[in-house]
Amino acid sequence: MMSECWPDGVPQIMPAQDRAEIEELFARYAWGIDLADEEQAIATFARDAEFDHLWQGRVKGHDAIRENLRSLWYDRQHWWYGRQHIMNQFIMDPRPEGARVRCFFQILQWNADYRTNFVFGIGTRDDRLIREDGRWKFWRLTVNAWTEVDQVPWKGERKLPQRPPYRSDPADTRPFDEQTHDAFDDGK
Repeated sequence: MMSECWPDGVPQIMPAQDRAEIEELFARYAWGIDLADEEQAIATFARDAEFDHLWQGRVKGHDAIRENLRSLWYDRQHWWYGRQHIMNQFIMDPRPEGARVRCFFQILQWNADYRTNFVFGIGTRDDRLIREDGRWKFWRLTVNAWTEVDQVPWKGERKLPQRPPYRSDPADTRPFDEQTHDAFDDGK
């Protein structure tokens, strides 16, 4: 069955074959960056691609992306080792120049020091893809990690509860022996 097209010939809905190839691209990207497989990671980017990442900012081209990834892997390896990027809930919009692909992401982390697992981060992506050498590639990869309230792309009216100002209990300034005495006082 043929999908409907816009007047410029671009399909209104991403064809199934392209969707499968794009999901494969995201999987190859995740395997590449999460396992420090430099060649696999770089192969997911178009030659003149931009990579906009929360910590390093925007870089352009394979050499700059490679340097950016090496910084992520080796400058703070304890942050990166044991990490898994999970991308899901894809919205793929065909465009004359390629595709716009939005998704949610979660970063799961295995902490080697403590041998525990936790969610490192969540957020959204809003990427632009092009076909280069017959394959889908990232042309502009944009990571929107949610670290502040205004980074959540909420479309509805925001009615978050107001948090009271942080107040800690006043510190117990009595000498230690008085504190200990009160704690063990059995009333005699």
